Amino acid sequence: MTENSEKDDFSTAEELEAKRAFTTGENFHARKLLGLHKLGNGQYRFRVWAPNAEKVWVVGDFNDWQVTDVMTCDGSCGIWEATLSTPKPGDLYKFRIQQKGGNVIDKFDPFSVKFEKRPNNAAEIYTLQEKKWKDGLWHARKKRSNYFRRPLNIYEVHSSSWRHHDDGTPYSFSDLKETLIPYVKEMGYTHIEFMPLMEHPLGASWGYQLTGYFALSASYGTPEEFQDFVEACHLQNIGVLLDWVPGHFSVNNDALAYYDGTPQFEYTDPDRAKNIRWGSLNFDLGKPQVQSFLISSLLFWLETFHVDGIRVDAVSNMIYRDYDEGPWLPNHEGGNRNLEGYYFLQKLNAVVKKDYPEALMIAEESSSETQVTGLIETGALGFDFKWNMGWMNDVLRFYEMDPIHRKHHFELVTFSFMYMLNEHYILPLSHDEVVHGKKSLMHKMWGDRYKQFAQLRNLYTFMMTHPGKKLLFMGSEWGQFLEWKYDEGLEWVDLDDALNHAMQQFTRQLNQFYKDERALWELDDVWETLEVIDADNREESVLSFIRHGKRKTDFLIVILNMTPVERRGFTIGVPYKGTYREVFNTEMAEFGGTWQSHNPDCVSQPQAFKQYTETISTTVPALGVIILKPEKIKVTRKRTSGKGAGES
Repeated sequence: MTENSEKDDFSTAEELEAKRAFTTGENFHARKLLGLHKLGNGQYRFRVWAPNAEKVWVVGDFNDWQVTDVMTCDGSCGIWEATLSTPKPGDLYKFRIQQKGGNVIDKFDPFSVKFEKRPNNAAEIYTLQEKKWKDGLWHARKKRSNYFRRPLNIYEVHSSSWRHHDDGTPYSFSDLKETLIPYVKEMGYTHIEFMPLMEHPLGASWGYQLTGYFALSASYGTPEEFQDFVEACHLQNIGVLLDWVPGHFSVNNDALAYYDGTPQFEYTDPDRAKNIRWGSLNFDLGKPQVQSFLISSLLFWLETFHVDGIRVDAVSNMIYRDYDEGPWLPNHEGGNRNLEGYYFLQKLNAVVKKDYPEALMIAEESSSETQVTGLIETGALGFDFKWNMGWMNDVLRFYEMDPIHRKHHFELVTFSFMYMLNEHYILPLSHDEVVHGKKSLMHKMWGDRYKQFAQLRNLYTFMMTHPGKKLLFMGSEWGQFLEWKYDEGLEWVDLDDALNHAMQQFTRQLNQFYKDERALWELDDVWETLEVIDADNREESVLSFIRHGKRKTDFLIVILNMTPVERRGFTIGVPYKGTYREVFNTEMAEFGGTWQSHNPDCVSQPQAFKQYTETISTTVPALGVIILKPEKIKVTRKRTSGKGAGES
């Protein structure tokens, strides 16, 4: 954001154009028009969109919350306006609206960038100053990189429950700057993804029922603190992603809900407006002013805070009329697609990519009926990445299972190889999987405590070696046993335990291994990245495959043992004659396992195994994973074709 964006210095012609564009869904910087702006003469101008209101006043500390400051309406666009000289910085204010039908209610400013702390929600007289950013090198590097073929390993964070002070208060972003950033850097993650930071009235919603779409929640600190946090991340080569919720919003009466007494932000049809599943209201995504509002919100976070990308929450709710639990009607074509939501998301991604081509646009979407990632011109929604919910559900179901039954359900860990490039995927082990009685990732694992840690290491290694980008929720990196609690800090005391501490160090080394090994991300978006060695060994429940880099000699062999039985003399096919060295073993003592040393190097033998003419034999630890790398090989074999990803 430029320093002028907080000031209302429009010419008459510019103001008319800004209002016209807002009403046609083309004003993507609507916060420069609406909300609160300081004028050059020290006065403040207030503007609010309330097209069906009968009267509107500005009320606040500066007029004792009385209806003395009346706003006037531009009837052509439904925007009310007042210019006042009495407010001073720090004063609180709202808009008192006589809604259609005569009801009078105080509403918050939808375009405010700063509110008082919840449960109160008055906006603050506040001017966001221009920041002189120092992260130019970070952004220059982003422009030169292809994020589809770069490592992307995300640490998902709920900012107010990552860590608490001794008195129980959560860390602010000033605190997180000094603690979270060094921790993420030490642990080897490439990005932090925050659950919604925008203003919301109830902590129990985790931020997914928003009110202030342009405001950092006052509970988390000031906008300047968050700007400084993002800058500090970039100086440490860490990206920052934000969750954002454009599909539905809070039902609170003093917020967006039926703002002017009519369906203003929500659908006119009450069945479409009501979101039963989340107890919220759905945006009317076909209304031009709503499109201007939402797209302006997203661009505001990219511009003002230099964040590197946005994860759009609950996309399925936006693109399917029958996603919710209530009654629904087909669209005019007779189908279940919410055409307004579909075209809005295409428009959103097109606008973002025009101005910020390097910004990551990520979708949380659980169906397979709509192409989410890819070019809009081909009918896709235009996102860069999609959470792979199918992989997540399948693998967690598999790892929760008693190993004696896993041979009967082996497709749960192999089926994703068949569709791994249908979209550009992120493999998420997210906050949704460690709440509401689902148990923590550690607690989901089968067996006694030792076996649970062994399987957690196995699971994380499978995620890291499976094609796709990665995401892990905070606390899972050391195997926190308790479910996540949004109003408490993580169980850092766990790290006094030797196994939890070893698990944390395992995750750190696995993250670094992922970044170091180009074969795990260099060809992440092409079928040649994966070559299945053996996906048919159900009886022993051992899965083996190869991840390829660009060079023929740059590849890794991954062998996962899904049972508590050590496999000695275990034989698999290999692509080339030569020597293979074990470079990673999840059962090393330093990780909490029992192995004191790695397997000896494997020398291939001329023996047929499926499509291979050479084999190696080694020991695969119980519930463990080993990764081998070619040490000395003779490249005489033509690489398996792209069909290898689906072969068995």
